[in-house]
Amino acid sequence: MKLTRRTLLIATPLLGLLRTQTALAGGYLFFRSSGCECCHKWAQAMTDAGLPVNLTDVADMTPVHTRLNAPEALQGCHAGEIDGYAIEGHVPPLDVLRLIQERPTARGLAVPGMPLGSPGMELGAHEPYKVLLFQANGETTVFASYG
Repeated sequence: MKLTRRTLLIATPLLGLLRTQTALAGGYLFFRSSGCECCHKWAQAMTDAGLPVNLTDVADMTPVHTRLNAPEALQGCHAGEIDGYAIEGHVPPLDVLRLIQERPTARGLAVPGMPLGSPGMELGAHEPYKVLLFQANGETTVFASYG
């Protein structure tokens, strides 16, 4: 088969999707603060999007956040790692999929706080929030905005 520009244009997104699906095959271990119920709703949204998440209760999230190198201001009630990236808080599944697809140089994604309307916090009201891409040194940039 001759490798043409057209073949590359068609195959490149498909290869990215294949890499993403391979990365998602095993499921991911996340940790949550004991007793936090919104974490289950967030995990269900992730699973529904093809990102199977297993939650483990912990009494103290500090060691989890430390291992993930997440700045204190970005730490959430649940956290874990997907395909080498830290995920802190109520990050929407589509942003996690985009992160895996684009593979930016970063430590991970975070949604500070528990904004109403974010995955797991669908309580009827909505407030604007940002998904932050963070570096190991704590620097952040806006990855996505919702509002």
